Amino acid sequence: MREGVAFVTGASQGIGEAIARRFAEGDFAVALAARSDTTTLADELGDALAVECDVTDEASVESAIDATVAEYGGLDVLVNNAGIAGPTQPVEDVEREEWAATLETNLTGPFLCAKHAASALRDSDEGSIVNVSSVGGKRPYPNRSPYAASKLGLVGLGRTLAAEFGEDGVTVNTICPGPVAGDRIENVIEKQAEARDTTPEDVKRQEYLGDLMLDEMVTPAEVADVAYRLAVQHRHVTAQDVNVDAGMTWY
Repeated sequence: MREGVAFVTGASQGIGEAIARRFAEGDFAVALAARSDTTTLADELGDALAVECDVTDEASVESAIDATVAEYGGLDVLVNNAGIAGPTQPVEDVEREEWAATLETNLTGPFLCAKHAASALRDSDEGSIVNVSSVGGKRPYPNRSPYAASKLGLVGLGRTLAAEFGEDGVTVNTICPGPVAGDRIENVIEKQAEARDTTPEDVKRQEYLGDLMLDEMVTPAEVADVAYRLAVQHRHVTAQDVNVDAGMTWY
């Protein structure tokens, strides 16, 4: 028996793929929204729909959400996960185009998805939005100014949407992962090492593992499980930003 319908952006890899898998395990139909082809993953999950979606393109977002609602008859959960790392360099070296591109994906994208999913979510008996932000928006993040600004902005957007959607029983929460094991964080570490003229090992130890109380990075599956629980199991938790960061941040 299907428990609901979830629309997950950035579902082709990493955290997004893990979130899609977690909702599928919970008997949700899952729309796999991504710029790249997610047909293979959709076939593997079974009750899933591969939808092409560029979150920076409003027409693309509207089309993807409309296709999901048409396929499944409604929408219960929106997971705003799609994001990019943006440039890794001092603020004076960041081009305006790089700044804009980072905010377009990481902040404008979730806004557009919420805008076009709003009607369907309000019609759901248990609607929910889960944003995937970062602890990079809650603590100093040198050489990552566009990313940090976009991720803290997403926390603010989530709180405001919680107030707007609350009267219709729709919860809105934001997850702030710390360093998540995988190729993406390794690429960021390499770029930071280049910017600081040091080694990736030094950056990883000083900027990441050195700040973790548990001394190990978070896994995509852990973030996915929190997303599922916030959307499905904790119906009186809303307007919160939840750190999943091995003790890196404490507020």
